[in-house]
Amino acid sequence: MGEESQLPPRIDVHSHFLPPEYCDELRKNGHSKPDGMPAIPTWSLAGHLEMMSKANVTKSILSISSPGTNINANDNALNIRLTRFCNSYAASLKRDHPDKIGYWAALPLPDIDATFEEIKKAKEEGADGFGLLTNYHGNYLGSDIFDPVFQELDRLKARVFIHPTMPCVICQTSTSEPPTLVNATPLAAKHPIPIYEFFFDTARAVTNLFLSGTVARCPNIRFIIPHSGGCLPPVISRFIGFSSIRPAGPVMIDQEVRGAIARQFYFDLAGFVFAGEKGGSGQLKALLEGYNIDHRSLLYGSDFPFTQTPLVKNFADRMKDGLEDLFNEEEREEIYEKNATALLAE
Repeated sequence: MGEESQLPPRIDVHSHFLPPEYCDELRKNGHSKPDGMPAIPTWSLAGHLEMMSKANVTKSILSISSPGTNINANDNALNIRLTRFCNSYAASLKRDHPDKIGYWAALPLPDIDATFEEIKKAKEEGADGFGLLTNYHGNYLGSDIFDPVFQELDRLKARVFIHPTMPCVICQTSTSEPPTLVNATPLAAKHPIPIYEFFFDTARAVTNLFLSGTVARCPNIRFIIPHSGGCLPPVISRFIGFSSIRPAGPVMIDQEVRGAIARQFYFDLAGFVFAGEKGGSGQLKALLEGYNIDHRSLLYGSDFPFTQTPLVKNFADRMKDGLEDLFNEEEREEIYEKNATALLAE
């Protein structure tokens, strides 16, 4: 493989696909610049396979990124149809390339009945798990309306990949008027949402999963959290401490929360998680040493094509140096491939 062979082989659990029909619907429904980014990124299977070769990715687990398949809060039929189309498309890619392609199936939340139908179809088609957004039109993961869905995912012992999206709030200004959806992004005019709002929304969603009791009620779900946890890690001690003085909800026990994180949670390494001259400091080191996260909970993620191939390669080179500074060879092999292989085999 020439230049590519210098990089260790890896399984990519955070990798996206954008079929042309999906991109067309994004443009029709006001998402031509998703989350404030300059444009919808170009994607093709050929381009994806090229990226895999450049970064020595042996397998990509595909998912739909933000804004997901639930792109119009006022057109539920469109959301259901688009979810089915994207999952069927991903299933066909997996059938054609079973050794190279897997996928996290999207779900048409917050429609619960349609979601149960889609879970059944996606499982029949060979989905490796499910890709959920942090919120669906202002309904955050952990909301009680999602309890039946998480109960089913727990029954299936599902793998759940969580991806951040636009933070938003459901506003009810009058009892005589229907609620409205407001984006909770005060600096969006200056800064694209993924820069930091994605990190905050990851923290909101996972915190709510804990404080709602969802994680405790669903011990069989394996959660994959992107970007090394985003802003979640420093919030953990805070929501544990505040749980004992808030008026309602379960009291969080430090040992139980950290035990659940160790048993049920994985963190991918997409993004700017390495810092310092050798790459061994920064976000990942803080996650490991500050919050006692084991290397067996770490997974590779490229975030392609929102991170284009040249940058994927650059990040992979940076990761190679950073992981060599932090881990021995056996541990690195687990992070790159073996952790994902074990997770997908469960």
